[in-house]
Amino acid sequence: MNGFTDIRAGGWVRHLPRWMIPYAILARFDRPIGAWLLFLPGLWSITLAAQNTGLALWLLFLFALGAVVMRGAGCVVNDLWDRKMDAQVERTRGRPLASGILKPIDALVFLVLLGAMGLIILSQLDFPARILGVVSLAPVIIYPLAKRVTWWPQVVLGFTFGWAAPMGYAAASGVFWSWSSLCLYAAAILWILGYDTIYAHQDREDDALIGVKSTARLFAHNTRGLLWVCYGGMIALLAAAMVLAGLNIFGILVLALPAALLLRQIFELDVNNPALCLKLFKSNREVGLAVGLAMLVGQF
Repeated sequence: MNGFTDIRAGGWVRHLPRWMIPYAILARFDRPIGAWLLFLPGLWSITLAAQNTGLALWLLFLFALGAVVMRGAGCVVNDLWDRKMDAQVERTRGRPLASGILKPIDALVFLVLLGAMGLIILSQLDFPARILGVVSLAPVIIYPLAKRVTWWPQVVLGFTFGWAAPMGYAAASGVFWSWSSLCLYAAAILWILGYDTIYAHQDREDDALIGVKSTARLFAHNTRGLLWVCYGGMIALLAAAMVLAGLNIFGILVLALPAALLLRQIFELDVNNPALCLKLFKSNREVGLAVGLAMLVGQF
């Protein structure tokens, strides 16, 4: 492809048997940033609520593995819904379903396999987390439809990708919710609304042509204002979650690190530069890890 695309021509995926490569690309195994972003709210809540190191490490392993599997499943669902739209968008027309390399029945069989793997992982968690895991399937299915009916599909993605926050809290604490976990979840939703708006600017012009709605189109050149609200609210809610959980002041002060990384995104943003938007979007892995560090420091 001559145009802009986020599908990379190299990487470890290219060393797989030829028949496996389209499935790996369909599940975005060639681009692990999505799995990172799905996992990180779980990292926050597990670090916040786990009662001992052994439990925390076990849950982090399960949530990391689950993030890879369920992010892959979510991508399959998304691409099944969007295969005709994807064929009209420069960045996505090379995806396996949009390009015709894979047929829908191939994707459905792969989705069943990923779902079975997800259920095995989910079975290792306690009852509250298992219930929340099952409920999480609803926003996964709904998200691809949101861009057809609302200007705010990024909010729906926030509820979906941020679900690891309440689920991780339930797995670590054995209870469904607390005010601290609700603050964490709200912080994750605002974070995702912000970074996915940046991501959506890659497709803003194509989306306008085919009628796809997004906060990138809604706010366009006023995106910085939205990011100030989202990222400022995120840091405030994270601090509230840490206070409610009884973490120490040093951890709260460490939130200055992710705040600085988020400020850099706001100041560097150029909504007309797709490559830069993708770079800023990917930098949220470091933001999420910095939040995890703040949670860890707050425990001591």
